[in-house]
Amino acid sequence: MQQLEMFPEDIRIERVDHDANMYRFYRLRLMPDLFGGVSLLREWGRIGTQGRHRIDCFEDAGRAADAMVALYRAKQKRGYQLAG
Repeated sequence: MQQLEMFPEDIRIERVDHDANMYRFYRLRLMPDLFGGVSLLREWGRIGTQGRHRIDCFEDAGRAADAMVALYRAKQKRGYQLAG
């Protein structure tokens, strides 16, 4: 199991299962917004496609980072691993 850096701003994880024809990615990025808060951008889909996205806004970087780590851990339990 790979370990995250201390304060990651960009995480890309993948779940690949050749037998089930499953090639998925999930990306989490923290970005400052124009109002002094921080946005958490989530992108997901099949590897090689543009995929889908969602943006969640937070008042500060700490809350956004907590949400990002919680999502990362949930995806890790489903078989996602850090991409090379």
